[in-house]
Amino acid sequence: MTAEKPGARRGRGERVGLTRQRVLDAALDLVDRRGLKALTMRSLGEQLGVEAMTLYHYVPNKDALLDGLVEQVFRAAAPAMDGSADWRDALRAYAKALREGLLRHPAVLPLAASRPAVTQATLDDIEACLRMLTENGFTLGRALHALNAVSVFAIGHAVLEAQLVVGAEESGGTGWLAGLDGERYPLIARAARDRVGVDDGERFAFAVDAMLLGFEELRTD
Repeated sequence: MTAEKPGARRGRGERVGLTRQRVLDAALDLVDRRGLKALTMRSLGEQLGVEAMTLYHYVPNKDALLDGLVEQVFRAAAPAMDGSADWRDALRAYAKALREGLLRHPAVLPLAASRPAVTQATLDDIEACLRMLTENGFTLGRALHALNAVSVFAIGHAVLEAQLVVGAEESGGTGWLAGLDGERYPLIARAARDRVGVDDGERFAFAVDAMLLGFEELRTD
């Protein structure tokens, strides 16, 4: 048996076309199909057809891999910062895309809610967003508050939506409405009958628009 030469594992990764992006794409696909607990360096290596050790040339450790999953969702939602979009439209589009991205990848929700999205790529996006906001009259502090508020709201809304889906499946949905006292709760009964305010997307968009109106008034100290 001969000792493996330095760089041999990296060479195998290069031969199968591995890049950091491809590793992250595969990791996201794995957790989408099998859940977060199934994500290990070994299982990811098996999916990519390489040894687990090969992956460390692209992500230094498991934490970096998890950060990369969060990065994937946030980067896909990053608003266009080319100066062509109104800041309100940019934040509105970002909020919508972030919520939808998290709902498409529910296994990433616990990560997005518990660890900051701090990678070079996400920091680049944050810097660009802060630049856009400060160039449109926000103080730096208010720009940070606005971006954080939109991000946290989108994450929290997605977490709640995902939990409500699970809860409805376990409890049988909204069967409790059948026994609602319409005389005591006429407005609730009418809302339930007419399905007023039940669309998650509409509720989310309404709240984001309200936030943007507030930001307009509070851009400066």
